Amino acid sequence: MSRRGLGRGLESLIPTEYIEEEFDVTADIDEQVSALRELKLAEIEPDKNQPRKIFDEVELNALAVSIAEHGVFQPIVVVKAGVKYKIVAGERRWRASKLAGKKTIPAIVRTLPAQNQLELSLIENVQRADLNAIEIATAYAKLKTQFNMTAAQIAERVGKSEASIVNTMRLLNLPEAAKKQMVENGLSEGQMRPLISAEPEIVAEVVEKIVGEGWSARRVEQYMTELKAKGRTSSKHTVRVAGTYEKEVAEFGQKLGVKKAEIAISARGSGKIVLRFANEEELKKILGA
Repeated sequence: MSRRGLGRGLESLIPTEYIEEEFDVTADIDEQVSALRELKLAEIEPDKNQPRKIFDEVELNALAVSIAEHGVFQPIVVVKAGVKYKIVAGERRWRASKLAGKKTIPAIVRTLPAQNQLELSLIENVQRADLNAIEIATAYAKLKTQFNMTAAQIAERVGKSEASIVNTMRLLNLPEAAKKQMVENGLSEGQMRPLISAEPEIVAEVVEKIVGEGWSARRVEQYMTELKAKGRTSSKHTVRVAGTYEKEVAEFGQKLGVKKAEIAISARGSGKIVLRFANEEELKKILGA
């Protein structure tokens, strides 16, 4: 009997393209054993053992257009293989960069021992009892993005169910303020999971109740069910814009000198632009722009 997976629909809701260093438990060791370089595309080759062989041409061409205009936001991950470099993660970005006519691409260069060391370190970290759910979710996302591991493979390595891995990673969809509140106040995954698809203002409202009034996971679920019955919630009301203003927002981010700018607009017309920065120095540059 074949095992039914979770499907692309649910996994597509997991934001793994950008790993936030604030919650990355192996950021320090990664910096020690890795090197960020600009490599020639001709020096890089795909991994012949990579299970993914087919790439959607429409999506690839769309990414190529974006890369031609704005560059590659997330470096690919490679290891040295003879005179060339082998792709560990990011073949789609490498292919799109070639289509865009680029000659080089930003790449995180690791040695195979370092890659294995990081993978083991990540897996050991997620099994620790003192990590918060956001740090665990970030570790899962890093295993998925930079180690090409599926949710099923991660689940097998850490001894959890595939659904548990996916649900934990989906916490990364929460607004930044909510994630910080979750960490600072020790809020549980059960308390926050019902809020994943809610509008930011509703998330803020409920988090305040959790922190101030000690709402349990069950109480949060009941409240969100009540809101849904009143027609005042959820993923139907929040749309992450992938096309309409994407170019303008990316250009706005480039003017400010940030590597990534994102936009989200609700069905009611309200929205937000998120500017990501790596450290305090970048923040000062943005504020001074």
